[in-house]
Amino acid sequence: MQEIELNLDFSNTAIAFEDKSNEELKKMATLFGLMNKEWLVNIGAKLGLPAVKYNLPFSQSIVKKTIYPQFVGGRTLLECQNAIDRLKAYNILTVLDYGAEGKEVESDFNNTMNEIVRAIEFAGPNTSVPVVSTKITGLTKNIILEKLSAGKTLNSEEEYEYDSLLKRLDVICNKAKERSVSLFIDAEESWTQKAIDDLVEKMMERYNVSEPIIYTTAQLYRHDRLQYLKDIHQRSSKKGYILGVKLVRGAYLEKENKRARKNNYPSPIHKSKTATDHDYNEAVRYCVKHFEEIASCNASHNGLSNQLQAELIHKMGIQKNHKHLNFCQLYGMSDHLTFNLAKAGYNVAKYVPYGPIKDVIPYLIRRSQENTSVTGDMSREYKMILDEMERRRMS
Repeated sequence: MQEIELNLDFSNTAIAFEDKSNEELKKMATLFGLMNKEWLVNIGAKLGLPAVKYNLPFSQSIVKKTIYPQFVGGRTLLECQNAIDRLKAYNILTVLDYGAEGKEVESDFNNTMNEIVRAIEFAGPNTSVPVVSTKITGLTKNIILEKLSAGKTLNSEEEYEYDSLLKRLDVICNKAKERSVSLFIDAEESWTQKAIDDLVEKMMERYNVSEPIIYTTAQLYRHDRLQYLKDIHQRSSKKGYILGVKLVRGAYLEKENKRARKNNYPSPIHKSKTATDHDYNEAVRYCVKHFEEIASCNASHNGLSNQLQAELIHKMGIQKNHKHLNFCQLYGMSDHLTFNLAKAGYNVAKYVPYGPIKDVIPYLIRRSQENTSVTGDMSREYKMILDEMERRRMS
């Protein structure tokens, strides 16, 4: 009964793939069929990064013809326009994400800053691109964030580099405020996250006084993040700014657990998926309950978590497209969620990465590994595509 009232059915593949031609659907079926083989993904992950890095023969062309167009909007902002327009035709917004991370030299950090500023300027007049996303590791060295997160003192050279990071981040946030474009700042590994949290809170306090410009990210597979969400809400209320938060489960599960075992400390990750799901859904409930003070984005590929937020909005009588209540899924995945949410009238966006192949390959590898070995999303994607092909009576 609830599903009929909400007019929301995530099993509706006709809506999920209505923008795809038969030929496009067949290509997706082939790709997801391959990605559903974990052994093949593992081989690709081990060989893909060095192959592209050292420009081995055919490596970039293989990536460009297979996984790249499925999950990446294009090499440049202008190349993303086609994806942006296709999504807009179905009332789906775009979150632009320049795929740079893990850089180590000043010129790269400045290039990343300039690219993010260009993305904000590109998004400013474009109502279908309300958000740009970035990673702090694209703007400074990992060692700076690690030392700050561990409470260690920076040396004079590192202090200079940290000041440079603050300036870069403030330039980006100021430009976002100037153009009324929101900025999602991604969460990263736990050993750098404390420094990232502190930086983002500083920027939110400065720029979120009248509207939610800056968003932090809470990874709910960490057992401390639900409480962290409540704590930063209390701090934002006391300081008088709107809290912006993107909710995710998390993208570094195996890496986090492996490092914890190696260095003999308790893993920050929940011991079970059930515990992660519980905290994620509690975070959704908390954000919707406090929707006037918290601007949130439910960035999940989990159907139950998306259904939960839709039901809460419905039960509380909140406008479906309230600007503080948003959904988001990755470009090239979970179209059954995105397109059905858009059809039902909710604020929903696709997270669209862009950049040269050599810059986005770590993102592509992480997506394939995470979704195959941890959440099983590839199996679900593959089944949905096959269901739609059967519905269309495609051979």
